[in-house]
Amino acid sequence: MKIKLAIADDNPFMMSAVKAKIAFFPEIDLKFTAQSGTELLDQLTDNHHIDMVLMDIEMPGMDGIEATAKVSSLYPHIKIIMLTVFDEDEYIFQAIQAGAHGYLLKETDPKSLFNGMKETLEGGATMTPSIALKTLRLLRNPIEPLEEKERLKVALTEREMQVLEQLGKGLSYKAIAENLIVSVGTIRKHIESIYRKLQVHNKTEAVEKAKRNRII
Repeated sequence: MKIKLAIADDNPFMMSAVKAKIAFFPEIDLKFTAQSGTELLDQLTDNHHIDMVLMDIEMPGMDGIEATAKVSSLYPHIKIIMLTVFDEDEYIFQAIQAGAHGYLLKETDPKSLFNGMKETLEGGATMTPSIALKTLRLLRNPIEPLEEKERLKVALTEREMQVLEQLGKGLSYKAIAENLIVSVGTIRKHIESIYRKLQVHNKTEAVEKAKRNRII
């Protein structure tokens, strides 16, 4: 039986690279691709009879962490492997909490990727060796959640506060970039930093945590 697969990645070069890797294996049936978490969820509405998603982390709008949480909730039968260039502890921690079944770096060779997919479908949890070591370390020394208002304030820079305030108003990345006279890419980097510092997975959680602590 073929592995019914979807890929979520906004980088055309990376998407092509992943397609080239899976093309070696006739056992994989690529059903569709998406360039954001939102697009992935839209496509799953009409085509959720798939086995697995290879999920990038940094995507516009809804990122891979938030998309993983939503897919895990809506379609628990779908296995999700994070396929990313990020190997930071925070991303690994957030991905696992969101429901990811595996975590591989994009440098993974085709055979290892395929074997990891099969392992995951059989109930395992595939990980790049360096990621597995980081995961063990996280289990021994879990990231402590932020609790106090003052600690939240200290953690965020002035520019991150400005970005968070505008996120709280419902503005898009593009609108925030225009307001602060910076690029959309810069805004994404600030938002990644905000998520990491507040230890949240998405915009909604970041805004809710900031409001709960009266930061915005």
